[in-house]
Amino acid sequence: MNPLKKLASQTAIYGLPTIVGRLLNYFLTPFYTYNLFSEKEFGDVTTAYAYVSFLLVFLTYGMETTLFNFSQNKDKKDEVYSTVLVSLLISSFIFLLVVNNFTIEISNALTFSGHPEYVVWFSIILAADAISAIPFAQLRLKNNAKRYAVIRSINIALNIGFNLFFLFFLKNAYESEQSVLKPIAEELYDPTIGIGYIFISNLIASVAMLLMLLPDMLSIKLRVSIKLWGEMLVYSIPLLIAGLAGMINETLDRALIPHLIPGDEGKAANGIYGACYKVAMLMTIFIQAYRYAAEPFFFNNAKNSDSRKNIAEVMKYFVIICSVIFLGTMVNMAWIQYFIGPDFREGLKVVPILLIANIFFGIFVSQSIWYKLSGKTMYGAVLTIFGALITLALNAYLVPNYGYIGAAWTTLTCYVSMTILSYILGNKHYPVNYDLKRILGYLSISISLFIVSSFIEVDSSIVELILKNLVLLFFGFIVWTFEFRTLLNNKE
Repeated sequence: MNPLKKLASQTAIYGLPTIVGRLLNYFLTPFYTYNLFSEKEFGDVTTAYAYVSFLLVFLTYGMETTLFNFSQNKDKKDEVYSTVLVSLLISSFIFLLVVNNFTIEISNALTFSGHPEYVVWFSIILAADAISAIPFAQLRLKNNAKRYAVIRSINIALNIGFNLFFLFFLKNAYESEQSVLKPIAEELYDPTIGIGYIFISNLIASVAMLLMLLPDMLSIKLRVSIKLWGEMLVYSIPLLIAGLAGMINETLDRALIPHLIPGDEGKAANGIYGACYKVAMLMTIFIQAYRYAAEPFFFNNAKNSDSRKNIAEVMKYFVIICSVIFLGTMVNMAWIQYFIGPDFREGLKVVPILLIANIFFGIFVSQSIWYKLSGKTMYGAVLTIFGALITLALNAYLVPNYGYIGAAWTTLTCYVSMTILSYILGNKHYPVNYDLKRILGYLSISISLFIVSSFIEVDSSIVELILKNLVLLFFGFIVWTFEFRTLLNNKE
């Protein structure tokens, strides 16, 4: 199969459970934000998952990419996998012991005072997800995308299913005097748990996922090479630093807002910001699916003569797809906005900023392969620390003065700066001939067309929606003219 077609097909397979799962989670957002939880309560959910994202990077400490890199030595594949897996098992067990000895102190520090059980639940979720990351990475390395997709899909189904079971089925039965299931609901449902049922559902799904991956973990004899492990740490520690700094850039705003804006106002602002962040989900879904497929793809093809040409081609088509997602989301905002409750829609003005920020984040992710393939992982740490300093400084100034709008602009500034610096360093150490004219051209055209579409206002909302989507079709025509029609002509 053509390498680019292979990457596209694997991105689709890896992306399928993510897309379906995120879509279903997306449909949970109106469920949460219309009647179930207040802005403050949803703010607590947003804050909790911001911390989870950060800690998961810490607990995997770059070992997924390390597995890909060291597995290039085909004679040591089993030893590499075993060493990485045992390392994650030990570190996750230590994490569980430490955290569960300080649950009250941690819950107070994370603004979850009075809920130490959240800390217990999330420690198990994090340990299970960290350990699961390695057999999942092995499936990606072996191009076993179907098994990967099946397990991920079951995990997502369990998470969403238990959310509905607890917060819809049991809650309604508990509150209804006429329900024949009320006695059962009174035994199983506790209204004081509230948002905790979201976390419990996640816990059940994560533990089930780990159990499903047990055959993959036990498929080879577990043995550890201390020498190999030491070499892996030298490679992975810079990736850990880069990952932690990168997660600061991705999620710190949602962790900081409740601290930078005092009291319930800060929690409510974070709930609005977190709900509107979900409106940009199509972009994050695509980028996540691309990341899962691209990294093992580029490592497996690193020794091919046309590997750098492939990297450049992938970047161009990646930006085209991101531009379509950006423009498609914005011209259809008239109906997309109804996926969050009316009390949360005041934050929709951050969506275009976050979408563009995520495009630059995706470009940075795609670019970052240069320091991984060249073994210069320390540059990854430098780049993301640079971004983290921007994130910390701008959030500290902008959020107290401008609220969550300041957080959105901080995210955009951070990713644009990191992308530019990464390009400069990559061009020096691992040059790739990117088609900058078309990459920047498509991105600029999509943003310009969005601005044009924002001036389209007619009395009929349906006509207005049709006219705005014609703008999207015009962008598609431009891409077809300059890219896909040329490809077809070349085939002929």
